[in-house]
Amino acid sequence: MTPESAREVFFNIVLGIQGIILFFCLIRSIIGPSVSDRIVAVNMVGTNTIAIIAVLAVKLGESYLADIGLIYAMLSFLAVVLLTKVYMGAYREKKMRELEKEKKEAEPQ
Repeated sequence: MTPESAREVFFNIVLGIQGIILFFCLIRSIIGPSVSDRIVAVNMVGTNTIAIIAVLAVKLGESYLADIGLIYAMLSFLAVVLLTKVYMGAYREKKMRELEKEKKEAEPQ
């Protein structure tokens, strides 16, 4: 086995494993028991996608794929920050409604 063919086999195995991990992260993002689990799963999907792009950049010898990976990393980070911000706003609103409801129930009539 030549070093080039061993390298190709290694890259194919790594890409296959990354694909399997990506599939399980997608499943977790769909059926996650809580919103925070879904946000973490979406973050993992982004991270795995960046890793796949990096492996493809090395395997194919295309340097522009590294730039695409960096751009995708920035977009993925912003998406997770935005999802977290939206989730925290909805969580605070829910807690405020619960507190107002408790105050109304505690008032003497």
